[in-house]
Amino acid sequence: MREAIAPPDNFYRKKFAIDPSMQIMTAGSCFAQHIATHLRKRGFSVIDEEPAPAHLRDRTAKQFGYRTYSARYGNIYTARQLLQLLREASGRFHPQDIIWERGGRFFDALRPAVEPDGLESPEEVRAHRLDHLARVNSAVKKADLLIFTFGLTEAWQHTASETVYPTAPGTIAGSFDPTQHSFVNFAYEQILADFRHVRRFLKRRRPEMKFLVTVSPVPLAATAEDAHVLSATIHSKSILRAVAGALATRFEDVDYFPSYELISTPFFGNFYDESKREVTSEGVDMAMATFIREHGGVSPTAKPEVDLEGRGQPPARSALVPAQDPEAAICEDILLEAFAP
Repeated sequence: MREAIAPPDNFYRKKFAIDPSMQIMTAGSCFAQHIATHLRKRGFSVIDEEPAPAHLRDRTAKQFGYRTYSARYGNIYTARQLLQLLREASGRFHPQDIIWERGGRFFDALRPAVEPDGLESPEEVRAHRLDHLARVNSAVKKADLLIFTFGLTEAWQHTASETVYPTAPGTIAGSFDPTQHSFVNFAYEQILADFRHVRRFLKRRRPEMKFLVTVSPVPLAATAEDAHVLSATIHSKSILRAVAGALATRFEDVDYFPSYELISTPFFGNFYDESKREVTSEGVDMAMATFIREHGGVSPTAKPEVDLEGRGQPPARSALVPAQDPEAAICEDILLEAFAP
């Protein structure tokens, strides 16, 4: 295997400085977990408005969605899902069909992986969600910078209300009903408009807020389109990269960090494992070293994490399994693959 080549110094040039005093809100797909982890280890101020109980060890905390993002919202794969969360937290959107059941336990359909064993009742799910939304609002009030990683164009939704889910009904919990649920593959114009709404929404609350967007280099694990998963991946990532570029071009307060190009292109090395779907720790290290070279920060204290991303149509079986590696990012398709036939 050819040795990795360091990217040139001018491969990424920051549009604005990010210093350790800035309050950073992070969100996005599984790959975004790496960014938050590295920034914390480098001494940046990453907001955590939903901290884990003090007695929880790191492995257990991550299984329950703690210490991952700035609030316990889990992975946000699409711009529509992010916009929906912000609007819900402000009382401007009321999602539908958001309590799913599995084996007598109840799950928040908008973040189904944060309670691996579910909760005892729908009322408990609602109470937890109300508290979570208050934490999201608190994070927004503090944020000087939002770092968001675009992950996918594909999603599943409650058709009548257009409530977008991070996973398909019937995977982690709930059941798929074709009369209520539908697949959507967001187009360039929709995704661009969604993030512009996100920017406008946040700027009304934090006029000086800045944004840094990235595109996840992790391929889809499956697709609901009538296409090979490789073709679906290229289609999805190309659209997301175009959206990110348009945002950075049109707005002075939006920067783009090329993690997608650094890892997915062959010019700097092979940063995928044998499955061709999981990014190696060397790839994450290389990408984040490029970021840190521009923005500074202290030396890291530990190795970064590696994750996997992608979701598809509802499988025959569903369940959650505990993460075996305390350094592993939590991704829904890892949980599903563990129960594949």
